[in-house]
Amino acid sequence: MGAVGNSSSLQTKQREPSKDIAWWYYQYQRDKIEDELEMTMVCHRPEGLEQLEAQTNFTKRELQVLYRGFKNECPSGVVNEETFKQIYAQFFPHGDASTYAHYLFNAFDTTQTGSVKFEDFVTALSILLRGTVHEKLRWTFNLYDINKDGYINKEEMMDIVKAIYDMMGKYTYPVLKEDTPRQHVDVFFQKMDKNKDGIVTLDEFLESCQEDDNIMRSLQLFQNVM
Repeated sequence: MGAVGNSSSLQTKQREPSKDIAWWYYQYQRDKIEDELEMTMVCHRPEGLEQLEAQTNFTKRELQVLYRGFKNECPSGVVNEETFKQIYAQFFPHGDASTYAHYLFNAFDTTQTGSVKFEDFVTALSILLRGTVHEKLRWTFNLYDINKDGYINKEEMMDIVKAIYDMMGKYTYPVLKEDTPRQHVDVFFQKMDKNKDGIVTLDEFLESCQEDDNIMRSLQLFQNVM
């Protein structure tokens, strides 16, 4: 009986390596399938981090952190407008951020493809966070130029400013009057439209912003919601 017991025990021990190999093979196959599944989900991979590091004001380490966050929110490697709006709305729960998020998305989507890649996102973020005053103003001009014709008209400026007020919500302090956005735009436009032709060019925009501290402070406040 003892011999049989020892033999059984020995046989069990002899089978353990094969079980281990089978288990590891199973793990390998499972991980491989998961990796392949992830690859099919990813339709875009960003440019090399070295290239992005050269093109932006971020370090390689910062880009790695930003990419992990971007990939976590957008596993496919790109974000469409609807997803962008959903993410952005989380930061402004007391207001309606959808319209402003639409304009912001179009500014990020520089190629007008209907989707924003990590490169688009990080390039814009680099300008807004660490760009020169001139770079930030050019980016802001592009945001306000809704139809991308190279000019800002009064209606476009009104649309952006109204969208910002809607996004900030009813709980702003002090409570804003209904006509506040219109008054704000009237003052802005009068100062910016140097030749009174009803449109603001990039040169007029840059000149007005840099020579008027009130305009610059207002734009800086608006940039905080980007």
